[in-house]
Amino acid sequence: MEVLNFLKALYRRKFLLIIIPVITIIITFFLVRNLPNQYVSKSRISTGITDASQQVPGLDIMQESAIGQEFGNLTQLILQKQTLDQVSYLIIIHDLTSKRPFRPDSKLLAQYSKAQRQQMVTEYTALHQAHESLVPSDPGRTKLWDVLKSMNYDDGSLRGKLRADRVANSDFIDLSFESENPEYSAFVANTLATEFIDNYQDIVKNNRARTSDWLSKLLAEKLNAWKAKMDVLKNYKIQNHILKLDEQAKALYGQIADYESRRQVVEKDILGLTASLQSINNKFEPRDRKYLEGTMTRINEDILDSKAALRKLQDEYIRNDFDNALQARIDSVKRAIEKQILAGTDKYIFNPLTAKTQLVAQKLQLEVDLEMAQNSVVSVARELDRLNNKLYMLVPHEANIQSYETDLDVASREYLDILNRWNEFNMEKESSSKIRQVETALPGTILPSKKMLLIILSGIISLFFCVLIIFILFLLDHSVRDDQELANKSEAPVLGKINQVRGAGIDLRAIWTDNDNNGKLLKKQLRALRFEIENELAGKNILAITSLEESEGKTFVAVNLAYAWAMTNKKVLLIDGHFGHPSITGNAKPASFIEDVFTGKAGVLTAEKGVTILGNRGGDSSLMELTSLGDLSHKIRELAAAFDIIIIDTASLEDMDKAKEWIRFAEKTLAVFETGNVLAETDLHQVQYLKQQQQLIGWVLNKA
Repeated sequence: MEVLNFLKALYRRKFLLIIIPVITIIITFFLVRNLPNQYVSKSRISTGITDASQQVPGLDIMQESAIGQEFGNLTQLILQKQTLDQVSYLIIIHDLTSKRPFRPDSKLLAQYSKAQRQQMVTEYTALHQAHESLVPSDPGRTKLWDVLKSMNYDDGSLRGKLRADRVANSDFIDLSFESENPEYSAFVANTLATEFIDNYQDIVKNNRARTSDWLSKLLAEKLNAWKAKMDVLKNYKIQNHILKLDEQAKALYGQIADYESRRQVVEKDILGLTASLQSINNKFEPRDRKYLEGTMTRINEDILDSKAALRKLQDEYIRNDFDNALQARIDSVKRAIEKQILAGTDKYIFNPLTAKTQLVAQKLQLEVDLEMAQNSVVSVARELDRLNNKLYMLVPHEANIQSYETDLDVASREYLDILNRWNEFNMEKESSSKIRQVETALPGTILPSKKMLLIILSGIISLFFCVLIIFILFLLDHSVRDDQELANKSEAPVLGKINQVRGAGIDLRAIWTDNDNNGKLLKKQLRALRFEIENELAGKNILAITSLEESEGKTFVAVNLAYAWAMTNKKVLLIDGHFGHPSITGNAKPASFIEDVFTGKAGVLTAEKGVTILGNRGGDSSLMELTSLGDLSHKIRELAAAFDIIIIDTASLEDMDKAKEWIRFAEKTLAVFETGNVLAETDLHQVQYLKQQQQLIGWVLNKA
């Protein structure tokens, strides 16, 4: 529904939607018809970013995102003010020195003499050589800026006609410039490429110089830091007599494991020797052991010195990490002890142990071996303690050395990283600048005319804004435009609608006798309204016609309804009840007036077929002020009995008190609403009052 209403709003303003775009198109045509043709020139530069033939071997390949960022940086450098200022200087120098300037002199430039122009050439040349930018705030160069601005040679004017775009995913950037002069377009495109390349090479050169100094300084610092860490580690090893800590610890672990193995072997031998001695002792009787101990005393004393020498050799053997040379001496002493044992048994042992001579020799030999094993255990344990103490002493050194070595490793990696960057930088530094101009701009080719496009766009844009404004007004417009909307907002039925009748006056006879289209439509609408009202009256014959505001057409509706009923051969009484504005009385000039009939000054009205009009003399009066309530009721009942239908044109509901007086005596009430008016909240309260009186039969939508 809203869309349909908006389309209706557009239709009501159709002439506005046609006239404004047409006027806009005409104005645009006269504005653009003298516009000069435009010419575009294009130069091309190669960046070397994605060109494999210009890449330095050994360097990493750039990712696509990094490549896009690099091209973005280059295009911004091309369009920056410093680069465009250089082009501006060369353009204005050309116009000041050439016989064929690109553009005619501006009003400002035409004021300067030849000498002043030459001075400006000198100043522009100095700015160009110094690569300085020109700003309007510089008090000493305001004149130079104003000249550039007047000729549209400033950086802002150039940037508006200039484009710098990468060609697809290639290695090239196209520089295109559009102007009214083909030579000027080519000059700007070529000059911009040259100035950008020169400017970029200067930037790269300066950046490389700063980077080289910084890398050299940083490389020296990292090298000195690495050497300092190395000196700290070297001094610590010298002070603590450490050659190779890992190898020393490994050797100590090996010695300790070897001694542990030997101790386990010796302890196992002690157990075996002890068990063997116990077994031999158990074979001697007590008196045999007594005799044996007595006879062996001298033998043991002879062997004691040999045992002492053997213990000494064993200790020395263990301390010297089981030296083979000492092992031979130990074996020699052992053989000497064996001889002493054998010699002792042959010399001293006789009865009663002659049969056990071999057991005695074994016993003596086992005792010697047991004593040697026990002595070996003690020596091995002592040596193990010494080795463990030596190993424990290496632990704090290990922690300190690891810390020093970690610092040294970090310093070494930092130095190597900077060294690698230094080498890569030198490789790039040796290569020449990769950016160069590969295509020179030629005098520009003419562009298709945009005049027709501008004219069409002006019409479309103006039409769009017209529709937009109408749409905004539609959203802000709360007026009622059709019968359905009126019924929905008021919650009362719409019995009919009447189209607007144009003209200075109302000629009822012409309306009902003419056969033109407007007359036919109005008659059709009045007949339909008459039919709906008769159905609502349901035998009653007093109808009050009112409206929410003045000038909504209630009088027009009342008069036309009266004439419509008269056309059915009925006796119709039309009462002009609007004392404040008696328009019916003024137009019809009736012979009878309310003030006379209702007060008894005049006789009873004669009811005849057709329309009888009862006027009023106007003024600030009301119905209830004419006579008593009973007399009014009596007079109205007499009139209702005499006439078939009584139509009362009351005051509007704005003058609620006067309207209520007539509505009180009416049997039904018909409200007139003019299309386009707003149904406000106060109006709804008045409509609600009529509903409460159970008199409102519905609406008539006037001027639909």
